[in-house]
Amino acid sequence: VMRRNPFGMDICCRKGSRSPLQELYNPTQLSNTAILHQIRRDQVTDTCRANSVSSRKRRVLTPNDLKHLVVDEDHEMIYCYVPKVACTNWKRVMMVLTGRGKYSDPMEIPANEAHVSSNLKTLNQYSIPEINHRLKNYMKFLFVREPFERLVSAYRNKFTQKYNTSFHKRYGTKIVRRQRKNATQEALRKGDDVKFEEFVAYLIDPHTQREEPFNEHWQTVYSLCHPCHIHYDLIGKYETLEEDSNYILQLAGVGSYLKFPTYAKSTRTTDEMTTEFFQNISSEHQTQLYEVYKLDFLMFNYSVPSYLKLE
Repeated sequence: VMRRNPFGMDICCRKGSRSPLQELYNPTQLSNTAILHQIRRDQVTDTCRANSVSSRKRRVLTPNDLKHLVVDEDHEMIYCYVPKVACTNWKRVMMVLTGRGKYSDPMEIPANEAHVSSNLKTLNQYSIPEINHRLKNYMKFLFVREPFERLVSAYRNKFTQKYNTSFHKRYGTKIVRRQRKNATQEALRKGDDVKFEEFVAYLIDPHTQREEPFNEHWQTVYSLCHPCHIHYDLIGKYETLEEDSNYILQLAGVGSYLKFPTYAKSTRTTDEMTTEFFQNISSEHQTQLYEVYKLDFLMFNYSVPSYLKLE
């Protein structure tokens, strides 16, 4: 079975049992799901092509660019994790898949354990030939979410929770210092009362972009996972998290004994909540913020939110 790989060469899939990629690209029976994922892949390809002017200086990916790509050797899969898009549960699932029997129930793994980097192997830990081999032959997937909903989720989690003192110190103090006139000494010291408007002003400030890359919780998916350089076989969506996740597990051949953990979080950021957060943002700032996340909106087929007052 031949399939096109992202580098333009034809590669032959493994003989014998059907690999996840064969099942995905040449399904035994063409399902609506397979078609849906093809449409999502095409959308990414078209957006990359249409915007390639900006990325004409097609930079070569460095190992540092690959630190979000989690590798599962046993099932030949690569998962690019995006914070605030069910990444804790996906990391738990990857620990079950790569743990060789050490874990059986993803939800028994404590959340903080899932984020310990040594518990999962990432692609940047391999040699260049090994990286290329895996990018060429493994099934690669990521999960995306409506960009502004993800942003509000990150803000709520990192700046409104009292326990996130490291974020308050690292980013909060900087945001207050830069965005708040007549800030109190306490606010400058603690950085634990950042307003959403100040967070937005910080994100669109050109100084911020020049100073350092965005933190992964509000960095664009485009910059975290490099979908114009890496050909993802599956693009899962937060909106259809369960179906997409279980489809991936089924392709990996583990669907019979491993289901994606589902539980309704009552605190989850919703569209209504996001609308509310954007009420106080000026149309000028909304327009600038949309520009920052525009490629994520286009690439993953999210329409411009109806609540935006773009200039």
